[in-house]
Amino acid sequence: MPFRAKKKPEPLVEAALYDYAVNALGRRMRTVSELTRLMRQRVEPGEIGQAKINAVIARLKEYSYLNDSDYAANYTRLRQENASFGKRRVRQDLAVKGVKAEVIASTLDAAYENVNEEALARRHLERKGVKQPTNDKEAARVMRMLIRAGFSTGVIYAILKRWNVPEDALEGLEAAEADPAD
Repeated sequence: MPFRAKKKPEPLVEAALYDYAVNALGRRMRTVSELTRLMRQRVEPGEIGQAKINAVIARLKEYSYLNDSDYAANYTRLRQENASFGKRRVRQDLAVKGVKAEVIASTLDAAYENVNEEALARRHLERKGVKQPTNDKEAARVMRMLIRAGFSTGVIYAILKRWNVPEDALEGLEAAEADPAD
């Protein structure tokens, strides 16, 4: 039996599009950009569809169902508390989700103002069950893990120095970071 092409759903009228958006927000929080991308698939292309999307977005903002500033604040708090991610990682994630740069900057400045980044990085390592590295290879693995988690190299080197990683290994890591072609 051959597969049939999936029929594209009929474009929604504005009231149905609003219900669709509310249901999408009921499943999980979304940014304006994410919700717009979802709704674009459910309307006709062109100015008519964009007008419907804009009307629904305005109505959702009016009822405070959709607010990128609140989304960014909640997302940042959750990533900081639960995943122990650094400022750089949260900034990158919010940018991918379509939050504006000025909203990201103000949110992160407020959220990470009184946070000790080294303590946060240590908590991240503890959460992941990472032990003190015993050789250069393990130290490099720890460093890559912390970079992916969004911590600055200064914080990473401070942690590795406290773990008594030999200076020559740290210099080797600095050289490898400076020359990613290796």
